[in-house]
Amino acid sequence: MPVNLSAPVAADLLAIPGVRIGVTEAGVRKADRKDLTVFLLDPGAAVAGVFTRNRFCAAPVQVCREHLAAGADVRAMVVNTGNANAGTGADGLARARRTCAELAALLELKPEQVLPFSTGVIMEALPVERIAQGLPAAIAKAGADNWALAAEGIMTTDTVPKAASRQIEIGGKSVRISGISKGAGMIRPNMATMLGFMATDAAIAPELLQSLVRELADGSFNRVTIDGDTSTNDSFVLVATHKAGNPPITDLASAEGLALKAALLDVATQLAQAIVRDGEGATKFITVKVEGGRNEDECRAVAYAIAHSPLVKTAFYASDPNLGRILAAVGYAGIEDLDQTRIDLFLDEVHVAVNGGRNPSYKEEDGQRVMKQQEITVRVRLGRGDAAQTVWTCDFSHDYVSINADYRS
Repeated sequence: MPVNLSAPVAADLLAIPGVRIGVTEAGVRKADRKDLTVFLLDPGAAVAGVFTRNRFCAAPVQVCREHLAAGADVRAMVVNTGNANAGTGADGLARARRTCAELAALLELKPEQVLPFSTGVIMEALPVERIAQGLPAAIAKAGADNWALAAEGIMTTDTVPKAASRQIEIGGKSVRISGISKGAGMIRPNMATMLGFMATDAAIAPELLQSLVRELADGSFNRVTIDGDTSTNDSFVLVATHKAGNPPITDLASAEGLALKAALLDVATQLAQAIVRDGEGATKFITVKVEGGRNEDECRAVAYAIAHSPLVKTAFYASDPNLGRILAAVGYAGIEDLDQTRIDLFLDEVHVAVNGGRNPSYKEEDGQRVMKQQEITVRVRLGRGDAAQTVWTCDFSHDYVSINADYRS
């Protein structure tokens, strides 16, 4: 069961003027499941994205990068689950391009105006014929209120769909934001398996969108980890339809730009944290805060060392306050001149270690009380400076092994 995460209520998700979504069952891998989703964008929409840094990136990632780099007027996106189209070589690229061509022909667009996305099993040929056969149904079902269906349609090992919306006022106009994400395993986005799609009707200068989506990713999806594995298919896309009627935002540092950015980041953070809360076999949601670093990079390195450690994660699953494992992770995070005598460790409000050693007032029953909670904060003070970073992760349970052992069954 996911950790304090429930399925979104369709009525709570805001339609974004200029975006229609269609979802259908194409039988990409299994019958009787939603596995093909199309996003149809009105003319004038701007699109930007960030993608996996895994050098073995999937064919659809390569095609998306090509189309965006060419400055194509993107008018549609197509997402399939069940098959990642990764590790498929030249044939995989041809199949990704054919997917674009098939959708483009139905919409009277150019193939370059379509972005393809895939998620699922690696090293299997994409059944593009099934996708092509399913596209007319997906288009026919397209509607503005289908965000909840889309969240369901992009799932793989997720146990619940993930979606969020927010509405704010900018320049006297109501601005809407909606987004969906998927992911439960092979999660350590590094742009950015993980997919995220967000849209807003805010009017914003298109040239700002790429830096904005990068900043949003760094503040949300690039702060989560389930198992430390960076997927071949990670993608995060932001669409701005410019339909809200607000004065166009031309400076992200302006009051209007900051307000929009904060609202977008709020939605992106909800979507990113939902992935961790639904991590494969997860029973606990863990926030790792590292403070007092000389720079953000070393704080991030320490946070991820803790969040990735199988020994730390299994201890949390067992509610075992074997907290020397956390200190060990701090020590091997790669800070060569780390002074262990300046390190403090907290579990929520419990002060576990002081000046690098066990706090004389620390009681193991206090540590165990916190470890039994579903939501836990680990806080480390390095005593080196003023920088800080936060990462979100989950525990490792028996179910994580079972899910991944049986993934292709």
